[in-house]
Amino acid sequence: MSARTLLCVPITAETTEAAILDMYKAEEVADMVELRLDYIHDLDLGRLLGHKALPVIATCRPVSEGGRFAGDQSSRLRLLQDAVGLGADFVDIELEAWADFKARGKSKRIVSYHNLTETPANLDSIVKSLRSTDAHIIKIATTATSILDNLVIFDLLQKSKRAMIALCMGEDGLISRVLAPKFGSFLTFAALSEGKESAPGQLPAAELKSLYRFNEINKKTEIYGVIGNPIAHSMSPAIHNAAFGHLGLNKVYLPFRVDDVVAFVEAFKAVEVKGYSVTIPHKENVIAALDEVDELAQKIGAVNTVVEKRARLIGSNTDSSAAIFSLEQALGESPEGVVLSGKRVVVLGAGGAARAIAFGLRQCGAKTTILNRTVKRAKRLAEEVGAQWGPLSDASKVEMDILVNATSVGMYPEVDETPVDKEVFRPGLVVFDMIYNPLEARLLREAKDAGCKCVSGLDMFVEQAKEQFELWTGKKAPTDLMRQIVLERLGER
Repeated sequence: MSARTLLCVPITAETTEAAILDMYKAEEVADMVELRLDYIHDLDLGRLLGHKALPVIATCRPVSEGGRFAGDQSSRLRLLQDAVGLGADFVDIELEAWADFKARGKSKRIVSYHNLTETPANLDSIVKSLRSTDAHIIKIATTATSILDNLVIFDLLQKSKRAMIALCMGEDGLISRVLAPKFGSFLTFAALSEGKESAPGQLPAAELKSLYRFNEINKKTEIYGVIGNPIAHSMSPAIHNAAFGHLGLNKVYLPFRVDDVVAFVEAFKAVEVKGYSVTIPHKENVIAALDEVDELAQKIGAVNTVVEKRARLIGSNTDSSAAIFSLEQALGESPEGVVLSGKRVVVLGAGGAARAIAFGLRQCGAKTTILNRTVKRAKRLAEEVGAQWGPLSDASKVEMDILVNATSVGMYPEVDETPVDKEVFRPGLVVFDMIYNPLEARLLREAKDAGCKCVSGLDMFVEQAKEQFELWTGKKAPTDLMRQIVLERLGER
């Protein structure tokens, strides 16, 4: 078994010439390549293997297991037998074809099982069948229909006494690919570049290595991550992983797309996650999963930060202080609430983000009005913070000095949506959009056109992330780096 988890790039080119070129390109990012023979129309196996510079897995996947080979099984296995004779380092044979594959030679044999629809309940019996073979390596690739399916894969890897490749496919399986070194997978797969994936959920190899610092992950790496749904848009993995790397910390930060947050937090205690960021829509419901919640977060009724301390999960809220900080910074005043005292502030929304800024505004002495599509929620929050309340449609009727968007309306990718009509805007009005992705959604574009002073959610996002980082690590966060990373990634959009 390899001393470290290898990074394998599948070669999915459709011609022999293109496959050879991609093999050379893979040398820059990979430890080995998987030649997908089922993709190549004009296959010249001898020429292909004659150009190998990295160790090669020869694979010829049938349509029934997610591949492209539509011929009969004997023809398919003959290709793999030829690959053994021509010097392939590994050959991958599906479990159902194992008994028919007779070739033996210097190539190491991988016996594999793929499930393109789920992570089946009878996986233990499938693993038993895989172990009954004389393969050098066992491979299991299932589809994650829930983030919890990854725990099944992690458990298999930790218990395995033989070399094993195990992962979940799909968006929810991404973490199994990133954490392969932590749990001891023989290898993980990553695409040569975007668009060259051989299975759902494969990251580009360069992203796996740069964003997640794959080569630095080991069994002692501590896990952190952001809980949300949707979560693919989040910048948090980029900034926190960059910050961990900058300070040389053996930690990795992952995106967790979660439906049931209480069930998720309880289940993932099995892998000892050390800290979470919590975002839409789980900031309120996560409280039920925690052992302790600090006083401010209790008052707000929303948690955006979780820290593990001595096997206890403690929740806090860095959104409130970060929101007030960024608003006051934009107004050019000292962060002591003086400038906000007596200001007429309209907050759009009544969820976790709205609760955070509403409690902060109360402490600053602002005169706040809560407007929300669901009026009952607006009323409930308003009564807690001593504010006025009303429906979202009242935005054009309320006198205000500052307008705060604490809804998710306008967030990437729905950048042309807006929570209020542009008739609300007037010159001199301060408009603070707590959304940071994009930096300027339709709300701020229309506010700018009307002569308003506009504040994006970037400062708030970086500030709350900085506070989270320092709670987790006890170290000063590299704030300038974090801001730079967000701006760079937003520029890529």
